[in-house]
Amino acid sequence: MTSLTAAFLLAMAFLTALLSGVIGMAGGLVLMGALALVLPVQAAFVTHGLLQFVANGWRAFLHRRHVRWSIVGWYALASLIAGLAVAALSIVPSKPVLFLLMGLVPFLTWLPQGWIRLDAARPPQAFLSGLSVTGLNLTAGVAGPLLDIFFVRTELNRHAIVATKAATQVFSHLSKVVVYGAPLLTGATIAGTPPLWLFALALPLSMAGTFVGGLILDRMNDVNFKRWTRWIVTAIGVGYLIRAAQLFAGGA
Repeated sequence: MTSLTAAFLLAMAFLTALLSGVIGMAGGLVLMGALALVLPVQAAFVTHGLLQFVANGWRAFLHRRHVRWSIVGWYALASLIAGLAVAALSIVPSKPVLFLLMGLVPFLTWLPQGWIRLDAARPPQAFLSGLSVTGLNLTAGVAGPLLDIFFVRTELNRHAIVATKAATQVFSHLSKVVVYGAPLLTGATIAGTPPLWLFALALPLSMAGTFVGGLILDRMNDVNFKRWTRWIVTAIGVGYLIRAAQLFAGGA
């Protein structure tokens, strides 16, 4: 791994954690795309899972008084089931397909709210969110916009949304690490996986970005919070669709 690539990954670890700390999503979407640009797909999944596991875990800890643990419990159970199902299929998407899926996911935020009757505060729907979000996370690499659908109709404020989402995503990203990083448990290697020293630097940077993002969140109001989220993830999605088209055209 070159010094330039390492510096790029370290910068993205901080900036994407900051972004997620502010709006509760999008950071993972940006980070997955950044990793897929410079790493093989399987290595990108493992690296993304580890960094996001720590970032979300730290975010959930910082805002732990706002977490709705009843939602997290049902989500965690469903996440385990989804992880076992995807592991049994042993599917690793190609890079063009990965960018295509990442590009399409953000458009879920534009589904008319009148069509959506989901509320993560209800146990059956919290369970459904764990199945669907973890399943998408393990195939597209990201699933923040889908998770957001389950929080559209909740009565939670922005702090509770960010905190509870973070706690649920601890389990989604843990599933990603276990499913795609399984060869590491047997002593095998995964091509392109960053060296341990990079993780040692990236993890505290991710935690720092989460902390700074929380400070910015405190200065926002709920109206601005919801307005900016949709436009940010849509712009990211368009960029990924363009990249997917380039890769398909080039026969990658």
